[in-house]
Amino acid sequence: MTKKLLFVGTILLLVATLTFAADAISGKWTMSQEGRNGGPPRVTTFDLKVDGATLTGTVTAPAGMGRGMGGGGGAPGGAAPGGGAPPAPTPTAITNGKVNGNSITFDVTRTTPMGDMKSSYEGTVNGDTMHLKITTDRGNGPQTVEADAKRGTT
Repeated sequence: MTKKLLFVGTILLLVATLTFAADAISGKWTMSQEGRNGGPPRVTTFDLKVDGATLTGTVTAPAGMGRGMGGGGGAPGGAAPGGGAPPAPTPTAITNGKVNGNSITFDVTRTTPMGDMKSSYEGTVNGDTMHLKITTDRGNGPQTVEADAKRGTT
């Protein structure tokens, strides 16, 4: 009887831990980075959903994100080449998303004028902060940047 109770207790604790991890990671996150050449900040939105050990969702980033962010080139400050407003950000589905406790990994592949570009994300969630390492290879070797995203309030 004691072994059975211990087993059931362990299973309930595991389910509670997974549920807590899902609640801690699921939701909207925003990451803001300085714009190039004094331009406006570049804001990336992560809309994440956890289902067990699987992470799904989207990443919405301005076109022409700079080094390591997985976007195309773009003009200074995020403007469209030749002037004018940059294209509106569009959500891109994440792939290969995994959750292990408070750690996450996923990939995002964006189509650019220079071909598909994959960015790999590794992160940890601690409260309302998600620390990310983002690695992108633009053909001249992988480049990694680190950034923090904050949990959205809406």
